[in-house]
Amino acid sequence: MASHSLMDTVSGIDPNEMEEWYDSLEDVLHRYGPKRLQELLVNLQERAYLRGVTLPFTANTPYMNTIPSDEQPRYPGNLELERRIKSIIRWNAMAMVVKANRSSDGIGGHISTFASSATLYEVAANHFFKARNENQIGDMVYFQGHASPGMYARAFVEGRLDESHLTRFRQEIPRGGGLSSYPHPWLMPNFWQFPTVSMGLGPITAIYHARFLRYLEHRGIIDTSQSRVYCYVGDGEVDEPETLGALTLASREKLDNLCFVVNCNLQRLDGPVRGNGKIIQELEAAFRGAGWNCIKVVWGGDWDPILAGDSDGKLVKRMGEIVDGQFQKYVVEGGAYIREHFFGVDPELQAMVEHLSDEQLEKLKRGGHDSEKVYAAYKAASEHKGSPTVILAKTIKGYGLGEAGEGRNIAHNTKKMNEEELFAFRSRFGIPIRDEEVKDTPFYRPAEDSQEMKYLQERRKELGGYVPNRQPTDESLETPKLDSFGKMLQGSGGKPASSTMAFGNLLSGLLKDKKIGKRIVPIIPDEARTFGMEGLFKQCGIYASTGQLYEPVDRDQVMYYKEAKDGQILEEGINEAGAMASFVAAGTAYANLGVNMIPFYIYYSMFGFQRIGDLIWLAGDSRAKGFLVGGTSGRTTLNGEGLQHQDGHSQLVATTIPNLRAYDPAFAYEITVIVQEGLRRMYQEGENIFYYLSVYNGTYEMPAMPEGDHVVNGILKGMYHLEKTDGQGAGGARPQLFGSGPILMEVQRAQQILKEKYDIGTDVWSITSYSELAREARSADRWNRLHPQESPRTSFLEAQIDKQEGPFIAASDNVRLVHDQIRQWIPGQYVTLGTDGFGRSDSREHLREHFEVNAEHTTYATLVALAHEGKVSWDLVKQAQSDLSIDVDKVDPLYA
Repeated sequence: MASHSLMDTVSGIDPNEMEEWYDSLEDVLHRYGPKRLQELLVNLQERAYLRGVTLPFTANTPYMNTIPSDEQPRYPGNLELERRIKSIIRWNAMAMVVKANRSSDGIGGHISTFASSATLYEVAANHFFKARNENQIGDMVYFQGHASPGMYARAFVEGRLDESHLTRFRQEIPRGGGLSSYPHPWLMPNFWQFPTVSMGLGPITAIYHARFLRYLEHRGIIDTSQSRVYCYVGDGEVDEPETLGALTLASREKLDNLCFVVNCNLQRLDGPVRGNGKIIQELEAAFRGAGWNCIKVVWGGDWDPILAGDSDGKLVKRMGEIVDGQFQKYVVEGGAYIREHFFGVDPELQAMVEHLSDEQLEKLKRGGHDSEKVYAAYKAASEHKGSPTVILAKTIKGYGLGEAGEGRNIAHNTKKMNEEELFAFRSRFGIPIRDEEVKDTPFYRPAEDSQEMKYLQERRKELGGYVPNRQPTDESLETPKLDSFGKMLQGSGGKPASSTMAFGNLLSGLLKDKKIGKRIVPIIPDEARTFGMEGLFKQCGIYASTGQLYEPVDRDQVMYYKEAKDGQILEEGINEAGAMASFVAAGTAYANLGVNMIPFYIYYSMFGFQRIGDLIWLAGDSRAKGFLVGGTSGRTTLNGEGLQHQDGHSQLVATTIPNLRAYDPAFAYEITVIVQEGLRRMYQEGENIFYYLSVYNGTYEMPAMPEGDHVVNGILKGMYHLEKTDGQGAGGARPQLFGSGPILMEVQRAQQILKEKYDIGTDVWSITSYSELAREARSADRWNRLHPQESPRTSFLEAQIDKQEGPFIAASDNVRLVHDQIRQWIPGQYVTLGTDGFGRSDSREHLREHFEVNAEHTTYATLVALAHEGKVSWDLVKQAQSDLSIDVDKVDPLYA
């Protein structure tokens, strides 16, 4: 008969009757097992609901290990050898940070995060992390960014890094000799795979990466069925919305190939993560509520015999009522304090530990520092089916650092240790370094024939190689030639079309390409119909891991909403962050999976750089490839949506990402030339770049591509001469008019007004990329500055306008800083017209007049510039104000 405590009683019910209920429960469990008991309890709960009894909801289990000690699997490794290896890695990680700060004060580095999570990483490194090789895809491991010293230290012990690398931690100039502060593939392209230190981005990209592995498997691209995604997260990181924001996608998609490991050291930068609460319980509720399998690793094995004596549940109750801030206090105060303040509240609790000394009480481990408990959690996670798993491991921040930071508020950014602390660290972890050497914190690597080294190398060999290890494929795709896009180069045949529509037609054609069509990954955040791309639904289907389990309401239409298990489109819903995470997964597949995939992410342009710019920066760091396409761009072209939808600054923000090529094309043939060249450079030549294109929903006739070799080269370089008119009205001056996107049509109309009304001849240039022009011009300037006695280089921009005196007038649907990038190289007067200010809803005609980027304002700006040069009279300018309906007293649109 089971023993029950007073906590098991219910007021008003005979205790003997309660005992019978408990005995019945024990009997069902014994005879039929946990699963049948679970079904019985569910049935009882449903019956209670039918009787009007609402049960209180809780997603929490007791503050205990999820896996009972009697169900813990046998540890498969040599615990003593693994402890020694882990201790050596701990020392080297600490020594690396301490040395860096000695050599350059304030250079930084984090000891405490890895100190708390070393066991979590080492158990996985010895038994779970599969590496990619010729026989397997391997696992994807998103390391917690602040734990990077531990990863470097392990790579040093493995022989992949040497002392020269470790002594240059956070000292990366010149490139190649040092180690980056955090995981950065751009800086260490053969080591790191995933940038994770920007809080929250590792978790969301890991979730979508796990889903992308299933996508590739279901589409028959590669077999990823044996690959898992591990994501290491700090408990303080969960406050970032991106960390927990996509949990339900993972459970909805049944991503049992995904495992989060949350290092619950209870400490963030300034203080406890949840000083007045319990972060592990909070996270358990969040993950379980979102449908995840949750494994808590709270207490180490030292607690097992104590808990075995907790017959009435008082110890478990006490564990559950202590808040995290107080648990941190126990860490720094020692055994006597724990005895008095934790166990001393109840004589029965105190009796449980009376056989333990204060020192033994102080050394009772948290679960995340117990290799056997951690192994049991990983094994359970790897065997679980049907949903993703989160392991919530309780640890101590700065574990082993003692007074230098163990469990203290300063622990996150601890960088220095005094000599006494170094001795204590050396002794605690048994590092074989002589006393006289300790103060110099030498690196230590065991002899190659030592037991430790043999064991470490054997474990990694068994798992397929080293992790992390970035291995880009040398696969080169045969991309289409430009002449294969004949229809796209011929224009719209007199019919109006938008550049968004033109892009959609181009993408549709590429998806049919026999060489690369299958590799394309269209990504759309619930805006396909907005972009006129719903035709892709039938053409290639929307990916759904379950297929389509319903009959869509538009099934009788040609372009119905078609979902399929092998669907090609990733239709992410209103979720730009998730869509960008999918872009990164696809765009880095060449390096992480050994197969080139070509993502095209088409989205509302305003919700790109402005909303998820950090993820685009991450894509750059990741060396991602692919095309970002900002649909419905422009402050004046998207005429009905208003302030929060009208984008006029993405082209400016795009300039901040070094490996992003940003273009603002006007015509279908310009888009085609840019995409064709991008495919060639990224997937045929293997360049680590990606592209951003602004496309618009305003319609106008798309012309055929003009004749001349200068056109293609000019489109790619950033500008080309489009057309000219003649006239005598400017006194010999010849204005140069620059236009981009749909505002190029306004510039062309201004050219006609200047010709017809004022007899002024002009040249019109299509500016496809101000950022490309500026970057190349700056590069030429830099070369000339560094080589002052050699023949100077001339940039493409300077060569194009070398013989032009201007004035130069530039207009686009972007803010003026976009045009201003090239100001220093313009040889004459340069006037920029842009859409500075908040957008608003109105007609395109009214919006362009409001922002002063229409043909009339372009014409007027040209006349004013000519008057300043003495080429036309001010009387003419005055007359033009009337002719062109220029309101000289209207409010500045920047402040309107």
